Amino acid sequence: MSQSTQIPKTNELSQFSTLELAQALMERLSISPNDWHRLKSNRKVRASEQAAAALVFLLKDNPEEALQKLQQASGWLDKSISAPPCPTHGREG
Repeated sequence: MSQSTQIPKTNELSQFSTLELAQALMERLSISPNDWHRLKSNRKVRASEQAAAALVFLLKDNPEEALQKLQQASGWLDKSISAPPCPTHGREG
């Protein structure tokens, strides 16, 4: 395995706080505006996004918001929630 494809060693990650790592994960898993229409109904993507956000809220000592995000992640996985329609569709110009 080449050096560039190896996972960083734990000691390299230790320079970051747990919150910083969680925030980086949340940023990585968030849907960018350019990908919104393509991914807005992708259950795995949406559940991952919400679960990462829940971790950030939990680490920020906000368990109520963390629980809400976890429930949303669960809803994406159990198919009890779906993506709302795009707010810009159907508007008269």
